[in-house]
Formats: sequence, C-alpha cells, structure tokens
Amino acid sequence: MCFNIGVIIGPILGGLLADPVGSYPNLFGDNSSLGGQNGIWWMKHWPYALPNLLSACFLFTAAAGVIFGLEETLDTLRGKPDLGLRIGHYIAGLVRRIFGRQTHRYTAIGAEDTLNSSASNSSSRTTESYDLESNPQPLKPEVKAPPKRKLPFRRIWTRNVIFTLLMSAILALHVGTFQNLWFIFLSTPRFDPAHPIPPTHTSQSLPFSFTGGLGMPPRTVGFAMSVLGVIGISLQLFVYPTVNQKLGTLRSYRWFLCLFPFAYCLAPYLAIVHSSTSPPTQASGPLLWAALAGVVFLHGLARTFALPANTILVNNCSPHPSVLGTLHGIAQSVSSASRTVGPVAAGWLYGLGLRKGVVGGVWWGLGGVAIMGQVASGWAYEGSGHEILLEGEEEEAPERR
Repeated sequence: MCFNIGVIIGPILGGLLADPVGSYPNLFGDNSSLGGQNGIWWMKHWPYALPNLLSACFLFTAAAGVIFGLEETLDTLRGKPDLGLRIGHYIAGLVRRIFGRQTHRYTAIGAEDTLNSSASNSSSRTTESYDLESNPQPLKPEVKAPPKRKLPFRRIWTRNVIFTLLMSAILALHVGTFQNLWFIFLSTPRFDPAHPIPPTHTSQSLPFSFTGGLGMPPRTVGFAMSVLGVIGISLQLFVYPTVNQKLGTLRSYRWFLCLFPFAYCLAPYLAIVHSSTSPPTQASGPLLWAALAGVVFLHGLARTFALPANTILVNNCSPHPSVLGTLHGIAQSVSSASRTVGPVAAGWLYGLGLRKGVVGGVWWGLGGVAIMGQVASGWAYEGSGHEILLEGEEEEAPERR
C-alpha cells in the first residue's frame, strides 16, 4: 500500500517540478516574479535538479526518522543504550518546550516502591479508593532466561533458502528494471519517417523491426507513471485479500508471476499503436491510453501479488528464528544488487535497440528474465521459519506444535 502511494505521488511531483523554467516561466524564467530579470540561474542550467533535491529531502527525513525515532528490535541489542533515541527524545522535548506543550514522561518503578507507597497512603484513602492487591505476595527471585541459541552462518544455506533468494533477486531485477525502462520509453521521441533514427530505418515492420517511443514530456510521463500506483492501490484493496486467501501465498505468487512476461512483451508495441497526433508530437488518443492502461494493469496486477508474497516467502524460508534478521539482510542486499545491475544493463541494451531499429529487444529480454523467475519459484516452497532444530530444541518442538 505504502509503495503504491509513493508510486502515485512521486512521479506526479517529478513531472510537475522537472524543468521549472520551461514549465513555469512566469515564476522562474526571465523577468519573472521569483527569478527576476535573468531568471533563476541554477534552474536554467540544471532543469532536473529541483525534483532530485526534493527526493533528497524525503530520503534525509526518512533517515532521520530511523536514526532518532525507531527502537532496536534485534534480541542481542534490544535494551542497550541508543544514542540516536536519546538525541531524538531531547529534540522532541525541546520542540515541546518551545511550543509550550505540557506532556508527562513516565518511568518504571520497582515493586518495593509500589508496596511501600500503598502502605503509607492506606490511612489517607477515601471511600472511593481500593486496593488492586490486598494481600501482596513476597517477591520471587528473578529467574534468568537461558541464553538463546543461534544457528551458525554456514548452516543458513539450505536448498530452500538458496532458491528463495534466487527468485527474490530475479523479481527485483525485472521489476526494478521495468520502472526505469518505462520512464525512458515514455519520453523517447516517436518514430518520424521524415527524420528516421537510425537513418536506414525508414519504415516500421512488424512484428519485430520497429523503433521509437511515445515522445511524452515530463509532466505527461509523471501522470502516466502515477497510473501504476492508482491501479496498484485499487488491486491491493479490492482484489488481493480475497484472491490471496483462496489461493495461498505460494500458489498466488506462482500464478501471478506469469503475467510479467506478457506485460513486458506487449509494452514496446505501444510505439506503433494508432495515435491521434502525428510525430514528432507526443503520442495521444483514447486507443493509445487504453493500450497503455492495459499494459500497466497487467504489470500492476502481477506486482500486487508478487511483492507481498515474496516478502512472506523470504521470511518463512528462514531455517531458524535466530537468523531471521540475517536472512532478511542477505535478501535485501541481493535485491539491491539486482536493482543496481538491471537498469544499467537494460539502459545500454535499450540504446542499442534504438540504434538498430529494434526497440522491443530489451523488453522481450526482460520477459525472458521474468520467465526464469517463474521457473525458480517452482523449486522453492513455503517454509515454517524453524526447520533446523538446535541442541536442546528437540524437546521443545512438540510443545510448539
């Protein structure tokens, strides 16, 4: 849900803020209200800096929230002093004092203090007062919990873990690459027979020899990108709960992975869909937008089921609860590497396809990668999160069951 909200807001903000001098000359251009006689220099020289600066502010705010606001959840570090939280509490208290807000902070008190306080105040209680514990029991000595056992790192790599990480990496690869390719494809100039690129490609020929994009400006690209989020939220709210409950996590994951290759293979054909405008102006018209929405719907439907299921499968493939955090860290690292390599390689292949007159080549290759992810999902299964029993856990296993 949060991901889809970001997919809606982010592209819209990026499209509205890109090239502010060209989009809002009365505000930032020459002889404008904010730019003065010569306009705002840095906006004229770096027209795409403003949306990136806003994105940097969002990232800085998120990082500050994590450092100064989140408590540690790892068992081995929970309860230890946290400098970030101390600074966060100090800043929050300072803000409250500045704005005059009176709040009360509570600290835990010992059981003996509670009993002594009850005894000293018993004579002054009114008739409305009552005891929560009239006969307090003597304090029992605190029993220390036995040290928690942790699975060695070398034993993490079970067959299911390896295949789950593999399909997670492939999913991150093609989903992340699609986001980048989609943006580039929408803004790529349309094929113009009067000025063909490459010059030898003078006509479009189906089913493979065609080139060009949709020629959309940044503002229209932002709107087209936000359609992904709108469709994603609708599917998340009205389709995902019912279907996932009937199919289960792994089955819905495998079934909806099948939609990715269709979305990727159909995407480049938007360049040859009938448009109500002639090149080099941007492609438009009801037929084009209907076809674009269809491709986005396929991808959004597949992503709505695949991303949550992937997180659940990674969580459940952990062979022991003690390495759950470690496994999630490995999965995030693998996914990040895929999202780094995929767009770089796909961008180079996309440029090569434009020069050769086959813009769909990289899209069809991306569909092949999605098929590989579908195959990898057949080798994985949904684990229990505790498949390896360490010494002393054999006796506890029947109780857990």
